[in-house]
Amino acid sequence: MKYIIVVSVLFAAGIAPAADEAVPGSASTGAAWDRQAAARYLDTREIWWQGWSRSQRDHETSCVSCHSVVPYALSRPALRKELGETAPSAAESKMLEFIVKRVRLWNEVETFYKSSATDPNKGVESRSTEAVLNALILAGYDAEKGHLSDVTRAAFDAMWTLQVPSGPKGGAWVWLNFHYSPWEADESQYWGAAMAAIAVGTAPDNYRDEPTIQPKLEILRGYLKRTYAAQPLVNQVALLWASSRLPGLITDSEKAALSDALLAARNSDGGWSLSALAEYKRRDGTPLETKSDGYATGITVLALEEAGPTTMQPAIRGGLAWLAANQDRSEGLWPAWSVNKQRDPASDPGRFMSDAATGYAVLALLGSR
Repeated sequence: MKYIIVVSVLFAAGIAPAADEAVPGSASTGAAWDRQAAARYLDTREIWWQGWSRSQRDHETSCVSCHSVVPYALSRPALRKELGETAPSAAESKMLEFIVKRVRLWNEVETFYKSSATDPNKGVESRSTEAVLNALILAGYDAEKGHLSDVTRAAFDAMWTLQVPSGPKGGAWVWLNFHYSPWEADESQYWGAAMAAIAVGTAPDNYRDEPTIQPKLEILRGYLKRTYAAQPLVNQVALLWASSRLPGLITDSEKAALSDALLAARNSDGGWSLSALAEYKRRDGTPLETKSDGYATGITVLALEEAGPTTMQPAIRGGLAWLAANQDRSEGLWPAWSVNKQRDPASDPGRFMSDAATGYAVLALLGSR
């Protein structure tokens, strides 16, 4: 009966499951999701973020957040192309203006967060994290134009300068840590290094082959490969995604083991829950949400898609079907929930996970085309 109900929902959304699917899914997402609504949600949230008092930074800029700004910056250009828009939205333009300003004034702008007697590393954490995220975002926009700009090169120079040169964390970056998973916690340093790899692999003009960055790139590869086995699934998914942009980061046997683990973690509806991709524990003691969410499903499907032909195709189709069927059409978002504490989903901070979910869901769905 459960299968019949799921199939009925998918048919109603214009998605017919293949007969040989292990999980009800779809070979095509068609027009089942609302692209305009997704764009409106993302733009509205970016505008809110830019005006929120707690995101404000010096030189009339705002913080580049992992949960909202990064997925927005990665997904909005793809939506713009899909929708036939001829120029970046106002929110995109303002975001880029802030980032470019901070890169150009790198030696003048303050860190996102300042060090203190009780947290002496916060300044370094902030600067290193910002450097990686600036390079990631600007490289994506330059790839769209087909040329590496001077400001993006400057962002990469700042990133490489702050790379940890040696030791157990050699090759990574000191990462912002407020003990908020999955992007600002103990395990987040690996995610940040994977984003740096994506930035390098995305940059146009064969940037990844430039002789001057090879020593830095080599220790980055070393860190990602050396510490891969100890990572939670969510970080291994990030590396799989990075490997599609920067080859040689993951072996065939590691890919096979990751596929098996992801199949085991998948929910019966074809989606994934972030709570199944790492060992999280909410600080307020409330139970974790175990139902499928847009972030875990989006990032997993995106990584699997970009990794190329694989035996995971049925799971990819099932994940795409879940994404197409689970957009909130009234708001344009995909749902996701904090793994740190229970939040009011109607509040602005309560939407942070849905911001990320919407960005990565869009990337996964558009990647399927």
